[in-house]
Amino acid sequence: MNKLRKFLTTGLALGYAPVAPGTFGSAGAVAVYALTVLLLPTPSCVFGVMALVAIFFSVVCVRLGAFTEKAFGKKDPSQCTADEWAGQAVAMLGLPIAAGGLWITCLVGFAAFRLFDITKPPPVRQLEKLPQGWGVLVDDLAAGVYANAAAQLILRLWLVS
Repeated sequence: MNKLRKFLTTGLALGYAPVAPGTFGSAGAVAVYALTVLLLPTPSCVFGVMALVAIFFSVVCVRLGAFTEKAFGKKDPSQCTADEWAGQAVAMLGLPIAAGGLWITCLVGFAAFRLFDITKPPPVRQLEKLPQGWGVLVDDLAAGVYANAAAQLILRLWLVS
């Protein structure tokens, strides 16, 4: 059971990447987005899948927050990337496909989320102070909201034909 919990909290083991595990976790969510666009190209299907990804990894983060802290010996360990999956999924919700193709949309959504997740503009940083899994999760969800707004603007104003 502990192996399954670690597999989930590490974002399907992407959190074990030797460098930048949060970036790898975000990339996992973007890969799911890209596959969903390719396999279920209806916007409502893509939105639904990404909403489910966000909800699933949010539940993982909150429900397994105490376990994760104990298993890795600190609050918000770098190996825990379930929060990046959830935040990145929020960042990808409803994004239009860029005129240059799906890869541009993926790149804009990914870059926007990483920017806001790393810089943590107000009130994102303050949200980290929430207890256990909530503090680990909510700052990434807020960064995802900021990233989604920025990506929507970039894609709709400059990159969608």
